[in-house]
Amino acid sequence: MKRLSLLLAAGLLSACSILPQSEPLDIYLLPGAALPAQTQRVDWSLRVNSPVSNQLLDGTRIVVLPEPGRVNTYQGVRWSERTPQLLRGRLLDAFHDDGRVQALSNEEQRLQADLELVSDLRSFHSQYRDGRPEALIQLDVRLVDARDQRILASRRFSVSQSASDTSIAAVVKAFGQAGDRLSRELVDWTLAEGQRANP
Repeated sequence: MKRLSLLLAAGLLSACSILPQSEPLDIYLLPGAALPAQTQRVDWSLRVNSPVSNQLLDGTRIVVLPEPGRVNTYQGVRWSERTPQLLRGRLLDAFHDDGRVQALSNEEQRLQADLELVSDLRSFHSQYRDGRPEALIQLDVRLVDARDQRILASRRFSVSQSASDTSIAAVVKAFGQAGDRLSRELVDWTLAEGQRANP
């Protein structure tokens, strides 16, 4: 019996050694520049929900379309969190930087809000144009009255940014620049539509 136990233990140890080694990963944050602070304030509250996305984008892999119709991911790299949460965090940072909406929350906190941003993430990938990668972020957004779930306004935001070269660092930087532009446009649009709904 003792010999059988030793043989089983030896077999398990040898089985462990033939398992494939996990690939080393570089984890990237979504870079972002702070928006300039505004002095005026609004008296309504806003909930920023994580975008809904398809299965491909609802993960931490950095997606690339090396050619039209073919989807791949960059090997050995990941975003620091799932893409919808990554973008929600960038948008919340933008609203905080801007400062006009003081009462901000997200869907996980379950706090009362007057208005909420509901969105579908259509694109968050790099694609090649003339041999150079560019980051593309496309977000369909609806501004909703949180009290009765009525849609007050909707818009598609689409931003692309060319990378300086084909390195993953340059691609990540391009994602950050595209995120900055999208955030600025979305914050200004939300404030304009929110004031129209809550003058």
